[in-house]
Amino acid sequence: MDEVRTVQVGIFVFEDVEVLDFAGPFEVLTTAARVWARSHPQDPPLFNVTLLAETTSVRARAGLLVHTDHSLEDAPHLDLLVIPGGVVTDELEKPHVISWIREAATQCLVASVCTGAFLVAKAGLLDNRRATTHWEDIDDLREQFPQVTVLSDQRWVDEGRVVSSAGISAGIDMSLHLVERLAGRDLAIATARQMEFDWTEAD
Repeated sequence: MDEVRTVQVGIFVFEDVEVLDFAGPFEVLTTAARVWARSHPQDPPLFNVTLLAETTSVRARAGLLVHTDHSLEDAPHLDLLVIPGGVVTDELEKPHVISWIREAATQCLVASVCTGAFLVAKAGLLDNRRATTHWEDIDDLREQFPQVTVLSDQRWVDEGRVVSSAGISAGIDMSLHLVERLAGRDLAIATARQMEFDWTEAD
């Protein structure tokens, strides 16, 4: 990287969000920033990761209380928006949430984890693109969004402006891929090593 600019990352969370769906990308991106800072102490932070939601806190699956940094209305400009999965039924029925995702995507890269792909698809961002989701939800995604080419047995799928991953831990693989895309392969490898994570690289 020749010129370092902080990548602004927002992770959208909601009631019954799957914990590792958002915590995995959070850990990868913040670890990458920490690893980068060790050898570039004079540079600005590489990634600034914040949690976004409609409310100031949400209950994730299994009851974990998560406090958020910004509402959707006061969210900062984003370079990367991560949409995790979980129980997305209610979110799919919120036109203002879907509209917000669609609008955010005009200015940033969007990445989904697990059933987060349903929200991205509802926003029209996966039309005529390939995508994946949790193995249990592959058939439902195909049925509900026939305009999406849904792939099974893929840890993650990169379609340029939209990246999707399979369930739960696959979001970590995808996030390491995003580190590679945004900051280079060496940092992605170093981040996986720091996390002691066996990175599945192939999409």
